[in-house]
Amino acid sequence: MAEESDASSQHEEKNKPFMDELNIPEPGIINLEMIEAAYLLEGQHGENRRLHQLEPIVLERIRTMRLEFKNILRIDHLWILPNLTKLCLNCNKIEVIEHIGMLTALKELNLSFNYITKIENLHTLINLEVLSLFSNRITKIENLEALDKLVILSIGNNLIEKFDGIERLRFVNSLRVLNLEGNPIAKLPEFPLSQYVTAMLPQLNYYEYVYIKDEMREAAQKRFYRELREIEDKQEREIKGRETQARELAEAERLASSFVEHLDGQQLYESMWRDDEHGKVLLLVGAQAQELVEEYDKDVHELTQQLYKLGLERFGEREQEIKKFMNSLQAGQKEAQSVGQQQIEDFLQLRDKTFDEACNLLSQLEKKEQPCISEESTSNPAMDTLHAKFEDALNDLWHSLMTQELHLHEAVEESTLSFQHGLSALMLSFVEQAQSLFLQLRDVCLHFSDNLCELVSRFIANKLTLRDLDSVPQELRICIDDREAVVKLVADMRSTHISRIEQREDRMSVRSKEFIEHLIEKLSKEETERHRAKILEINAFMEMMTEAMANLTQQLDIDECESPIN
Repeated sequence: MAEESDASSQHEEKNKPFMDELNIPEPGIINLEMIEAAYLLEGQHGENRRLHQLEPIVLERIRTMRLEFKNILRIDHLWILPNLTKLCLNCNKIEVIEHIGMLTALKELNLSFNYITKIENLHTLINLEVLSLFSNRITKIENLEALDKLVILSIGNNLIEKFDGIERLRFVNSLRVLNLEGNPIAKLPEFPLSQYVTAMLPQLNYYEYVYIKDEMREAAQKRFYRELREIEDKQEREIKGRETQARELAEAERLASSFVEHLDGQQLYESMWRDDEHGKVLLLVGAQAQELVEEYDKDVHELTQQLYKLGLERFGEREQEIKKFMNSLQAGQKEAQSVGQQQIEDFLQLRDKTFDEACNLLSQLEKKEQPCISEESTSNPAMDTLHAKFEDALNDLWHSLMTQELHLHEAVEESTLSFQHGLSALMLSFVEQAQSLFLQLRDVCLHFSDNLCELVSRFIANKLTLRDLDSVPQELRICIDDREAVVKLVADMRSTHISRIEQREDRMSVRSKEFIEHLIEKLSKEETERHRAKILEINAFMEMMTEAMANLTQQLDIDECESPIN
């Protein structure tokens, strides 16, 4: 037993250095501390790493983030890296693809060697070019059609058992490289997966990183001719369906923005008769009533067509005004940004010159052999002069940038207010013209109801004179004994029809007001967010420059104290 204990102890001692060397972190979630630590170690060595770690961390400027072998369980906090283009999360314990939808600038994403079971939450990564999901637990190819720029896709060594989803990659026209090696479907006996993929995906150039030659593609298409034809027919139908749906949605949106949706046909007229049981009873008097209805239909249709055309015409005018305003707004912002950028570039040249002079001071100090300067002694005069000049230039830049930003913000607010007044005047003109047409619709309704009332009254009177009461429709016989019943039926019908007209008019009036309110609210919100972001950006830049200068000053003090003593 003693020998076994000694052997076990020796084995533990032998493996201990190896485990210490691995330095595997505790399982956790991506956080700010992990991100900053990874950035400070990114791609730098020796003196470059030391200088890199002296610089302040500006999250918005980080383009690459490598978080491999971090024992990560969940993805989070990546929203603080809005300009990330490359993200490596391979060799972790991630189970779900989540919280990366905001990384729209991302071009390369590596999630290999994790525990992911489903491809999801990638549809917003519209600039993604390389996606690696190698060696996970994925069972299905799905949710990749929105990645219009995807070039390389690696999903080998997963648990994919079915071919469903491979044909959907036909919609990813940019795809050139695909790897499915190591999946169950790649191990099926007597089924050449490489040939199937080659036949189904004509845009592919490489499968399993082997170039697809023309003769290989021809042989594959011949081998899977029937399956290919079925998929092509299905794809063609789907594409046509998508195009039709897109056109319908675009047209519906255009009409909704014009406030004349459902006015291009008989929709308003048909809604007037919907649930109008009294009007339908009155029409039972025969052919003359049908003639009145046809004339009524024609008059209503003509007026609704005028409303429809008016809405589209005024929509075009509003769109031109909005486009003109937005172009002017963007031009002003771009001009202000250009001026500010030039000032920053001028300052950065001054910064580089200042830092070069500070570095020269450091070099000169290293050549001198002087005692360490105590805390009570005066600081380096040359460095103090550089520091003061730098602070003055930085303060001047801050005041200039802030003044420009405040002037721009005020100008945008004034322009938006002026734009609102102009747009409101256009909308008021449209609403007044529309109200005039709705008034004519009500007049048409009144005219029709009066004519129908007279027609039904004559019909009843004629039947009474001829004593032909049996030919009176059952629903109208109440009018034989009660002459006011006809008037009541007509009044109820008229009320229903006018109610439908007024509802449509009120809807147009309310939505036209809401359109302006929502648009101005949206513009104001965007400007407020832009203004706040710009203020934060300016202050962050100032802090970064101040910190960088402080780091240099601190380094000078350290080097002074570390200089050899005579």
